[in-house]
Amino acid sequence: MPAGRDCDGAEKVKALITGNEAVSTAVKLARVEVIAAYPITPQTSIAEKLSQYCSSGELDADFIKVESEHSALATVMGASSAGVRTFTATSSQGLALMHELLHWSSGARLPVVMANVNRALGAPWNIWCDHSDSLSQRDTGWLQFYCESCQEVLDTVLIAFRLAESVFTPVMVMLDGYILSHTAEPVEIPEPEQVDRFLPKYQPLAAIDPKDPHTYHAVTSPEYFMEFKQRQFEAARQAEAVAREVSADFAKQFGRHYALTESFMCEDAETIIVAAGTSAGTGRYVVRRLREQGRRVGLLRVRMFRPFPFEEIRTLLGGAARVAVLDQAISPGSEGVLFQEVRSALYQAGGSGPEIYDFVTGLGGRDILPSYIEEMVEKVENGGKAGLARVNWLGLKS
Repeated sequence: MPAGRDCDGAEKVKALITGNEAVSTAVKLARVEVIAAYPITPQTSIAEKLSQYCSSGELDADFIKVESEHSALATVMGASSAGVRTFTATSSQGLALMHELLHWSSGARLPVVMANVNRALGAPWNIWCDHSDSLSQRDTGWLQFYCESCQEVLDTVLIAFRLAESVFTPVMVMLDGYILSHTAEPVEIPEPEQVDRFLPKYQPLAAIDPKDPHTYHAVTSPEYFMEFKQRQFEAARQAEAVAREVSADFAKQFGRHYALTESFMCEDAETIIVAAGTSAGTGRYVVRRLREQGRRVGLLRVRMFRPFPFEEIRTLLGGAARVAVLDQAISPGSEGVLFQEVRSALYQAGGSGPEIYDFVTGLGGRDILPSYIEEMVEKVENGGKAGLARVNWLGLKS
């Protein structure tokens, strides 16, 4: 349906679509040339819709059916090495099965884009949402974004292709299973010509050519290996600045701006909640309620997790007295994964920064209730270090 006009004066089009449909629509708009995916709940409808686009001719791409997620990533790696724009999607155990090739694709500097529909890792078997699947892959060299709305999903997939092809590093776009993947929201869909201006045809630095054969990524001796890894590391760090540039250009062309983090009422906040994904929406609701009571509470949503925007987060949290991190993934024997990163950012600031506390909830799809977030705030404001554990669990059954 029409929804006004965009920055260029063209008529805006809105549609009621799910998060998974937003992914598929963005991939079609990006004019991806090779897609490989294996169905897994709750990602399956992404692969189904893209297969339909390819078979109907709506998308001029090869959809390659494979027997596993490992093969799906191997397939798009080969296609990317041949110099074309590629895409895959997965969830949970499928992402875990890709683990070997996640390292290989980033080390090979292949700008693959993947949508990961967040789902818990077993055992026990679970098909509902938490962030354990993607956060367990944080050290594989992929850039990571966590989305909060279906509109953000569509836009971030487009941004991801531009970013990946700018720094030659693969990008993973996360959307919460069911909460986003299967929930329909009004989404503004840009015109293909607009997207073409923002995302021109992929220009590889090098591509496999059967007429001029070479060996790529062969055995590399200690004399050279570390330099490869240092360059890969620097590319991932540089992606932070490039992501800001790409997001600014996206805002200029489409009128929607996405920062690496999103702060809400943090300017004078004494207590700041840190979250990622859709739980941030519940967090904002709680912040508004507490503000009505005169309590100085804010929320910081981490949108880009890799590279982690240390300086930005340090600046945004540095003026608070207390920071409460809401984690949907935990490292057994350590702490919540998001907490580890936030604490590292604050530690590097030196001096007397805010107190920081870790709260784990929402694992395996358990609802993150407003009362849980209110409980977080109550505990950090009233209990402090004396009354809280190293890791604090919310919503456990007694």
